Amino acid sequence: MMNDLLELIMTRRTIGKVKDDPVPREDIEKILEAGNWAPSHFNTQPWKYFVITGNGRKRLGEAYAKIALLEKGEGLTDAETKALYEKSMNKAFRAPLVIAVACLPHEEEYVVEAEEFAAVAASIQNMLLAAHALGYGAIWRTGAPSYHPVMKELFGLGAKDRLMGLVYIGRPDMVRESRRIPVEQKTEWWS
Repeated sequence: MMNDLLELIMTRRTIGKVKDDPVPREDIEKILEAGNWAPSHFNTQPWKYFVITGNGRKRLGEAYAKIALLEKGEGLTDAETKALYEKSMNKAFRAPLVIAVACLPHEEEYVVEAEEFAAVAASIQNMLLAAHALGYGAIWRTGAPSYHPVMKELFGLGAKDRLMGLVYIGRPDMVRESRRIPVEQKTEWWS
């Protein structure tokens, strides 16, 4: 079993190009369940998932487009504005399944906010591994739009809440190799 887990970890890759075939709900639920079992300090479980499929992706696309127009739309011609809108809108349709993952940090005095964000990152890693185990390709996307107030508004996030990323999932439509710096170069042994 340990070898299977290590194999899964070492063969998972970031897959940015996937087919548009829908992901069955039972597979989505397995991916979410894997995310839900991530560790968190004080068992706060600070994650929240937004499952976006089908026409639901249009709301995400509209947020991408609104952000692009706010950031880059000034002084564009009508044709350039339309092209920017369509390009931004299409970002939501790069995969048949998008899971937006937010961190809702607990506010108790003993809770360290950075640990809440680390827990959500662990949740996302669990989801990426589960997707890979089920034969899907996935990519964890962030970037400036993820942190824009328009995205916070779209997902109804509070002042301290943060969108940690969008996980795009579908059947792989590419092969990707990856190299790692040998672990020996990143490790100090203290005995």
